[in-house]
Amino acid sequence: MRNFIRHPSDIPIEHKHSNSMEYTKEKLKNIGHGGLSFNSKVSIETGTTINLKIHLRKPAFKATGIVTWCNKTGDHYEVGVTFNNEHTGFGVRMVEQICHIEHYKREILKKEGRILNGKEAAEEWIKKNAAAFPR
Repeated sequence: MRNFIRHPSDIPIEHKHSNSMEYTKEKLKNIGHGGLSFNSKVSIETGTTINLKIHLRKPAFKATGIVTWCNKTGDHYEVGVTFNNEHTGFGVRMVEQICHIEHYKREILKKEGRILNGKEAAEEWIKKNAAAFPR
């Protein structure tokens, strides 16, 4: 059963696996405690160990996982990754919240014309949403 928090596909993610020499930039599709999925221009074989980076804050969130599925969708692939380290869970939780906060910043700018820095957005988002954030 999937317990991912859905995010619009606009958060950048980088991945590198055993068959690639460099990180490839793609877009995150969703993320949750047990893993994530992202859009990819290429197919990645199930069972492949994959290194991930998400640069929403410094230092970048880094994790290693296993590709558990890869499905062709239109002109790209959706790749599902399961994390294989229980310590990754805390980091994923932080990335989930950062994704929500980044989206909140954009939403406030669009709706209210206010420009929030990271701290202001985090404080407002936490006050409004932290109690309802899935555990």
